[in-house]
Amino acid sequence: QVQLVESGGGLVQPGGSLRLSCAASGTIRNINAMGWYRQAPGKQRELVTAITSGGSANYADSVKGRFTISRDNAKNTVYLQMNSLKPEDTAVYYCNAGISTTLGTSNIYWGQGTQVTVSS
Repeated sequence: QVQLVESGGGLVQPGGSLRLSCAASGTIRNINAMGWYRQAPGKQRELVTAITSGGSANYADSVKGRFTISRDNAKNTVYLQMNSLKPEDTAVYYCNAGISTTLGTSNIYWGQGTQVTVSS
């Protein structure tokens, strides 16, 4: 069994910063790519950023230069540093990861989501 648990969301003023964390635990043999998605009310879930196991990252145009993804492979954790936040960044943020387990299975796993609200 594998779990992804997110933390770090909250309410922040425009221009502020937040750091999200997502820790994977369970019967993990290997974690491949990890990523962050977000879903705003009335909108589809969209990819924000993703990072490979080797550390190569890509970003949605809307967050380039403001958000930074990183990972600590020893801790099975991925981070999202969000700076210069805008009201349009308000959404539920979800992490996901491609994980191979010690049971011989491979799947995409999702966290439960954490709310980020940018408002004055």
